[in-house]
Order: sequence, then C-alpha cells, then structure tokens
Amino acid sequence: MYEWLNERLDLDRFKEKYLKKVFPVHPTYFFGEVALFSFVILVLTGLYLLFSYTPSSQLVEMGGKKIPAAYKSILLINSQPLGLIMRYVHHWAAHLMLAALILHMARVFFSGAYKKPREINWILGVVLFTLAILAGFTGYSLPFDSLSVVATGIGYEIANSIPYIGNAIANFVFAGQFPAPGSIPRLYMYHIFLVPMLLFATIGLHMLIMVKQKHTQPLKNKAITGGTKILGIPMYPQQISLMIFVFLTTLAVLFFLASFLPVHNVEYFGPPTLTTPMVKPDWYLLWIYGIIKLIPGTWNIPLPGGAVINPEVIGGLIAPSIIMLIITIAPFLSKSKEPVHYWEPVSQRPIATAVGIAFIVMFIALSVTGYQAELNIPIWVCRLYVVVLPLIAFFLSLSLIKRKEA
Repeated sequence: MYEWLNERLDLDRFKEKYLKKVFPVHPTYFFGEVALFSFVILVLTGLYLLFSYTPSSQLVEMGGKKIPAAYKSILLINSQPLGLIMRYVHHWAAHLMLAALILHMARVFFSGAYKKPREINWILGVVLFTLAILAGFTGYSLPFDSLSVVATGIGYEIANSIPYIGNAIANFVFAGQFPAPGSIPRLYMYHIFLVPMLLFATIGLHMLIMVKQKHTQPLKNKAITGGTKILGIPMYPQQISLMIFVFLTTLAVLFFLASFLPVHNVEYFGPPTLTTPMVKPDWYLLWIYGIIKLIPGTWNIPLPGGAVINPEVIGGLIAPSIIMLIITIAPFLSKSKEPVHYWEPVSQRPIATAVGIAFIVMFIALSVTGYQAELNIPIWVCRLYVVVLPLIAFFLSLSLIKRKEA
C-alpha cells in the first residue's frame, strides 16, 4: 500500500522535507502548541454543542414559562449526560488558549524572536490574539441569560458611542439595537463560522511562515551548530510524540478544570430581565474595563455636528487600540539590522526588556483597577499607581540588567 501511494503522491519526498524537519527543544516552545491544541479542543467541543444549541431569542415555553429559545437550549444541554462538562471544557479551552497565546508572545518578545525576519509572524500573532478575544466575546452572548445579555450590551453601547458612524456600525454588527431579534443569529454566525475561519487562516499562515523561516533557538546552541542550522529533534517520531503528550496533557487539564471549577451558571442568573446583574469582563478584557474606570466622566470631546467623543469611546476603543498598535509595531521599533536566529541575551537589549516588563505591570495594574470598587481603592490612587508602577518596573528592571551586565 505504501509503495502504491508513494508512486502516486511521492511520499518519500514529503517525508524527507517535512517529517525530518528539526525542532529545537525548550519548554517554552510548548506555549504555542498548547494554544493550538486548545483551539482544536474548542472546535471539537463546539461541534458537540452545535447540534443542541438553538440560535434564537424567540420566546418558547418550558415548565409553564416563556423563555428565549437560546436559553432553553442551554438548559437542555446542561441536562445531557455530557452536555454540562462539554460546555465547561469549551469555556476553559477558550481561557487556556488566550493564556497560552500571551505566554507564547511574551517568550517571543523577551527572546527577541519578533525581529527581522519574523515581523510578519509577530503581526499575525497579534491578529491571532485579537481574533481569539473576538471569539470569546461573540460566544459569551450565546447562553442569552441575564448576565450574558448585559455583558454583550456593554459592547454594543461602546460601539454605538463612536462618533458619526457608531450607530450604523453597532446596528450592523449586532443586527439591530441589542438585543434585537436578529442579534443572536448574527453573533452565532460570527462565533461558529466567521471568526473560526479567520482563526484557521491565520494559524495556517503563521505556521507556514514559521516552517519557512525556522525557529529561533537558545543562544547556547550556536556554539554547537556554528551557524543558522537548528539543533533539536526531528518531527517524526520524537516531536510528534511530544505533541501527542502535550495534547493529551492539555485535554486532561481542561477536563480537570471543568470538573472542579464550574462557570457561568445560567440557572442562577436566569433569562434576561429588567434587572441588571453585576458584570465584570473576563480576565483578558479586564484591563480595558480598568481603563474605562480611569477615564473621568467629564472627558467629553465635542466634535463638529454635535458629535462627542465620550469616556466610553476613549477608554473602550481609543486607548486599547493605541496600546495594541504599539505592541503590533514593536518589530519596527527595533534597531536590529541583522536577522535574528538565536535568542538575544537580556544584557543585549536592556531597554526592550524593561519596556516589556513595564507593559506587563501596566496590564496587571489596569486589571486590578477593574476591581477598584470591591477593593475600596480611591480612583485617584488607581490613576497614580497605573502610571507610577510601570515606571518603577521599567527603571528597576533596567538598573538590575545593567548592574548584572557590569
């Protein structure tokens, strides 16, 4: 059978070109694989949920009450033998994918692997992270309970606040004033088709470029290879064996989390009502919520025609967009002229390393600000530490790196 297939498909050439590709060995390389496998698990569990979910906000009867069809279908999924655990695995896989992407991008940044010739892949990584957030946001609305409706409605209001074009954009994206009759079908289409297709395309292009350009590798490998050749293990059988182990470990961790850390109890929140439950965004959007809380309510910038740039637009769109833009163009802010094939020591890039640490501290400070009311922290204190703590982190990191270098 192999000879028959080889004669027609030239399997020997494929094996020589791809299955013998060498991969460097380092624990941090698995962050990218965990993100990829989390996406695979998201697709598989999503397919299971797909067959039982009803993407409609039309009222139907259940137990003598009128409730939205989407909410009813979630209750029915919860009653299935595997339904509830699949929902929870799907939820935690989304969180794990985002966490792994953040760790993967941090490894790439702090090792200098985002520089020439890998600028395109760095940009694709930022796009991938943004799409993963969009997937989480569009999926958050689908249970159509009171919590998800309020949380998604905040996104609608931010989009609607954009001067001049906000109302048109918001009504197009959400199929009317959320929650409109067409909102759930529209968001459902984004969640199960549009965003996954974009994720598939971005992941495929990202991996294709990675295979073409090869990995960067630890600097210690340079003394052995003497050039740009990769020191590591071949794709088959060693790397594939490791990938299978990482996939099974990822799956086991997700089932463990789903078994012991239940989330989003739709029965507790119930179907949408006139009351508004307390809503906090998930951790990966909490920093944006923190920015919104920091913007004074008096920051209304008038525009011609009576339009206004209000605090929600500044904190929810403009400020986050500027931060993400800075991250995206990071490779072009580097002064490196030569291609980077090995991890750069921290001592060679003290400023970039200190800036990276300052950004991490800033994101943590902004996320803490999201709980400002619960922690009873005066807002002026939050505004102070969001600026001061990253500066302290920058100068302290820079000082420690230069002292170690000396």
